[in-house]
Amino acid sequence: MNEIIALAIHDLKRVEKTYTVTLAAETLPISDTAERVITTIYDLYNSRTSKSHGRFTTAEGSPTEGQVRDYVASEEKDFIGLTSRMMEHLAREAAKKAASEGGHVFFAHFRREGSDFLLVTIITDKLSAALSGGGMKDVEHLDLEGFRFAGRINLTAWAQSQDRYLSFLKGKGNISDYFRDFLGCDSAILERKDTLNLVSALKDFTVATKMKETEATAFLEDARGYLGRANKAKEPVDFAAMANRLMPNDPTQLSAFLAHTDRQLNEGFVPNASAIKLLVRLTAKTDMWTVDFSREAVDKSIVRFDPSNRSLVLLGVPDALIDQMREQGMISG
Repeated sequence: MNEIIALAIHDLKRVEKTYTVTLAAETLPISDTAERVITTIYDLYNSRTSKSHGRFTTAEGSPTEGQVRDYVASEEKDFIGLTSRMMEHLAREAAKKAASEGGHVFFAHFRREGSDFLLVTIITDKLSAALSGGGMKDVEHLDLEGFRFAGRINLTAWAQSQDRYLSFLKGKGNISDYFRDFLGCDSAILERKDTLNLVSALKDFTVATKMKETEATAFLEDARGYLGRANKAKEPVDFAAMANRLMPNDPTQLSAFLAHTDRQLNEGFVPNASAIKLLVRLTAKTDMWTVDFSREAVDKSIVRFDPSNRSLVLLGVPDALIDQMREQGMISG
């Protein structure tokens, strides 16, 4: 459950190529409706693919980190003051790109599972109809499912100097660039690290969905093939497309798993070739030995684990290795 600490809604309106801001005078009361709306927005944001994750930029001219720092450090916690200053910066960045029609800008400071977050979302109105006195009339309501611009700052992770604590909806093309610049997000892509994170997530998915060993191996082999082709073609990863390829009968199960914000998985990177191999191979080493084998070898019992003495049994040892050991007097016969 989300514990809402502060909630404010301001308005951003587009007038030709400029934007005007209408600021709220005070924060909104924390009601059951407010909690339901913020929970809905947060859950929808979590489920969206095409997110970028990063940290505050060190570039000059980006005031967001300083504004947030002042708010967090202040005993008064002036949320209206913070969000009003952020709105001024949002309007400036929006005017540079003219990419947004504007809307109601939701700012929510909330606590979830021991961590504090700041969520920013632009919500527009949607026209619908309602029955009234035997007839119908037009009514407007918040289009909670239709938002395209949103971002989240994990305030707790930021205070702990973690690598990634800021995320935003990237969308298609560069339409969200202004929102990234408003947040001051540096989402520089680290291809090997991002690939390793994706590899770990795909392995976790096979466990979370309780796949059998052979099913998991086949799934991860398909993923390796898909990502390998993307690597050769220098094509960036698209989670939705990958989910459709790997799980054509139920792609949303995989895409939702990968999209969850807490996983901090970036999209749009070209997968790293060496990291892809770890989908289907296991490696380990000590000062005395190094081992590298495939999941398939375990499935076919060519590699066996003996839990009684924590040992691995390798079948089908190649003749060349046996000859080397014999020549060096390690074995006889």
